[in-house]
Amino acid sequence: MSKNKKAMVVTAATLATTVFLSGCGLFGGEDTKKIDPPQDVTLMENGDAVNEKVTTETNETGKEAVESSIQTELYLIDKNGYVVSQTMELPKKEGVAQQALEYLVANGPVEQMLPNGFRAVLPADTQMTVNIKNGTATVDFSKEFATYKKEDEKRILQAVTWTLTQFDSVDKVKLQLNGTPLEAMPVNGTPIGGDLSRADGINVDNSDVVDITNTKAVTVYYIGGEEGAYYYVPVTKRVSNDQNDTITAIVNELVEGPAYASNLLSDFQSSVKLLDEPKIDDGKVTLNFNESIFGSLEEKMVSEHLLNSLVLSMTEQEGVNSVALTVNGKADVLSESGEKLAEPVTRPEKVNTGSF
Repeated sequence: MSKNKKAMVVTAATLATTVFLSGCGLFGGEDTKKIDPPQDVTLMENGDAVNEKVTTETNETGKEAVESSIQTELYLIDKNGYVVSQTMELPKKEGVAQQALEYLVANGPVEQMLPNGFRAVLPADTQMTVNIKNGTATVDFSKEFATYKKEDEKRILQAVTWTLTQFDSVDKVKLQLNGTPLEAMPVNGTPIGGDLSRADGINVDNSDVVDITNTKAVTVYYIGGEEGAYYYVPVTKRVSNDQNDTITAIVNELVEGPAYASNLLSDFQSSVKLLDEPKIDDGKVTLNFNESIFGSLEEKMVSEHLLNSLVLSMTEQEGVNSVALTVNGKADVLSESGEKLAEPVTRPEKVNTGSF
């Protein structure tokens, strides 16, 4: 929404069911804290660390049967047409990257898990193989892949790329159709031009850009959904190359807010400003804001939605791992839950973990 007409979202206990931020100080104590139950971390054969959740049930013979699942981000399409990650518990199996794509197929196993308003990305009956080598995942789709609607073409490129690049072993993606490399998408001809990566953007918003050649891309997170079922939507925007400080440019885009007709929200007031240049030291960016960063000047707390959007947006930047907040140069900032943000806040392991 525009800077001068921007809806503020309700920030209450609903956040606990949508997404959490892990990081020292956010939930108190020095160790990383999560809202979700403890989970073990295991390494799959491709070297990726994934969250494994182990449960036991008693079968008909009276013996315990062990089942395990893996938290995986699936990039799906919401009711407004945005490509959004939803973290879901998938059965543990080898080949987690291929499994993730299999859960993007319409009428497949994801159908019983879809949150309200979301739909799968790939056409029904699409099959694929995924081969990962030297940081590149080569995906070979079956002929059914070419039956999607043309308006979904760029969404498919984004969903496949961002789903695969969540894994540590994948930086780039190549697409094939029945063994033939794709130079362009088969339905509407969107050029691929070789490797795909997150640098290509997601939910790209080029509105108000006059000369795109004199701009650079930044990805920021706005708020989608509705009260009781909010989630975070990445949007790639263009900022002028004249803005040498990318961190400040990201803050400005968060304050400016999403496009008016986007159906997205922001929790930043239009009067929020950085008082000093951002400082980056060993992966930590320190941001010194004016008091407009507080949701309420009386309580002087930073809303959870604002904090989440800020940290998610900042940690999309290479080399930024955590965010430290100060207000008027003072570090005694409180979160909405009343906890002191005594330590830098890190990105969550998984985004949008709620069940809606």
